Amino acid sequence: MTLRLAVLLILAVTGSAVSVAGSNTTYDFLRNDVGARAAAMAGSFVSMTEDPTVLFYNPAALSTLGTPQGSIGFFKHLLDINSGYVSYSQSVNDVGNFGAGVVFTNYGSFDETDDIGNTLGTFSANDFAFVLGYSNVLDENLYYGANVKFIYSKIAGYSSTGIAGDVGILFRVPDSRLTFGASIRNVGSQLTSYLSTREDLPLDVAIGASVVPRGLPLLLNLNFHKLNEEVDTFGDRFRAFSIGGEFTLSSVLRARFGYDNERRKELKIGTSAGLAGFSGGLGITISEYTVDYALSSLGKVGSLHRISIARPF
Repeated sequence: MTLRLAVLLILAVTGSAVSVAGSNTTYDFLRNDVGARAAAMAGSFVSMTEDPTVLFYNPAALSTLGTPQGSIGFFKHLLDINSGYVSYSQSVNDVGNFGAGVVFTNYGSFDETDDIGNTLGTFSANDFAFVLGYSNVLDENLYYGANVKFIYSKIAGYSSTGIAGDVGILFRVPDSRLTFGASIRNVGSQLTSYLSTREDLPLDVAIGASVVPRGLPLLLNLNFHKLNEEVDTFGDRFRAFSIGGEFTLSSVLRARFGYDNERRKELKIGTSAGLAGFSGGLGITISEYTVDYALSSLGKVGSLHRISIARPF
């Protein structure tokens, strides 16, 4: 009964939004990977467990955190773009599991000019989102969760605010090393727009599975993203997929790899994409602290670097 319920809920979560087409969106920073561990695994995190950044991918997984945990990270993008996050999660007896987090992006400083090119000064651009999540157990090995987000964006003298929500479920198959997850992220709208035109939020419907092959110190993830967006053929609906893996080399060292199919196709220049779409990283645990690093390749465009630090409390 638990397995049947999990399958029905996964279908309900994905099916309820799969018909919503993608369009021009604002707040695209919400699509960025949060945390070096997730980035090293190419964002394949929908079915991950026991990590404080699951709040940003599938809030249902908050219930898998056995102890209060916190995490902080920094993301070095191209040019002068920098980003970061802070997250914390904790269970409350007889109530459930709660999480809170902040993500932000700073796009640097820009010259402000008039119509004929005279410099008037400088301006900046920033994005910010505050996330509050809740998760609990629906049935044995079956978890559910939801987030609410407040979003703020500013560029020059203009600003915009929005509110959004995420919902997700997670199912651990009994007596196995297999986990399934599904989430709908960024369901909401702008409260105030930059000018007079309101834009859609970057809605993302995703499903995923994680497995630890018997006898191997390896965790494998497969995720399908953007299942809600319009496509020409049925096969195209699954073109936005990512694969991630994590090798446990010792009690203190883990090595990770990832592949993002959509990113590789988008960054193909001419006949070559180089290493675009591939990512990798390391995780080192020292005492109670875990330090993660990730390198994500954009091919000829450049590379992205992330570092995160997490610990239980």
